Amino acid sequence: MSELTKAEEQVMQHLWELEEGFVKDILNMFPEPRPAYNTVSTIIRILEKKKIVAFKAYGRTHMYYPLISREKYKRESTNSLVNKYFDGSVERLVSFFAKEKNISVEELEKIMNEIKKS
Repeated sequence: MSELTKAEEQVMQHLWELEEGFVKDILNMFPEPRPAYNTVSTIIRILEKKKIVAFKAYGRTHMYYPLISREKYKRESTNSLVNKYFDGSVERLVSFFAKEKNISVEELEKIMNEIKKS
């Protein structure tokens, strides 16, 4: 899967929430000031070319839906982050966040317990 730009990711967050929708539906999910209709439409077409979004045609209008789940995207983008910036080491990732965000011992224990559940 190709990486999403920030704008593409914002559109996808709204589409995942909607599950399916027209460009106007996605546009209405944005807070004010909203991007232009044509901007969202262009981003949707880019996502379609990347095979991340598909559509159902209703005459000249299209209802879009995601081809990749939020969970799959989260998993793949997290793996990419770990590989790119932490040499594939989850330990380095957790250590980085522990230092940067001043994670408490209790929070680290909760993380460890969640990992053990998996």
